[in-house]
Amino acid sequence: MVVEEVKTPNYKEVALKAQDAFFKDYNADGIKKYFTEDYIQHNPHVPTGREPVLGFLEPLKNAGTTSTTHRILQDGDFIVLHNSYDNAEAFGGKEMVAFDVWRMEDGKVAEHWDNLTPKVAQTASGRSQVDGPTEVTDLDKTDANKELVKKFVDDVLFGKAPEKITEYVSTEQYDQHNPLVKDGLDGLNEAITYLTSQNNMFIYKKVHKVLGEGNFVLTMSEGEWGGKPQAFYDLFRVKDGKIVEHWDVIQEIPEKMAHENGKF
Repeated sequence: MVVEEVKTPNYKEVALKAQDAFFKDYNADGIKKYFTEDYIQHNPHVPTGREPVLGFLEPLKNAGTTSTTHRILQDGDFIVLHNSYDNAEAFGGKEMVAFDVWRMEDGKVAEHWDNLTPKVAQTASGRSQVDGPTEVTDLDKTDANKELVKKFVDDVLFGKAPEKITEYVSTEQYDQHNPLVKDGLDGLNEAITYLTSQNNMFIYKKVHKVLGEGNFVLTMSEGEWGGKPQAFYDLFRVKDGKIVEHWDVIQEIPEKMAHENGKF
């Protein structure tokens, strides 16, 4: 008996249409078409379910809130969108940068996680929070790249074996998009030294998801910074077995949420 491999559908087109239904068309029929009725929400400030989402359409339209998708990845039933939002005061600022993660089910968005931060005018590296390569390549290396990033987070960000950093991060190129950190390993070490001297070093406690496609890998982690619980979303670009670029969004986790689903 021949067992045929069941392939996951390509959900990227559906995801982009769903994003447009929100932030381009502001269309209730589109939301109903692309989102399940029992849509599970993890954004702390939005109640769970599809109906509360429909209630946001009119305010978003009136504010002129729009989105731009800079990167899109698919890992099985999960879609990762690297987005920026304009006129986004409803999300916390006029210009925001975000990672939106959707779990797809039968061709519709069934669950949503996100992390948002204000867009800044100037970064330490001179790069923006969203620019850089966007093309997904090296599809045959997806699993290896996910494993590399997972080990980097475990050894370096968790602090178990930080001396191994050069096993994971390129010594020749490390393009940085975190607003406070300069390019290269020197820039990263400088930031870590400063934060440690201020007794304000970020602490990673748990990785909830590792999602990747080809040369891009996203980790969704929980920890602390500034004495407060934080969600760390880190996107890495991998080339020739080493991490060569990093984008991230860090957001404080509030004590009270609009639902009981948790941040992760």
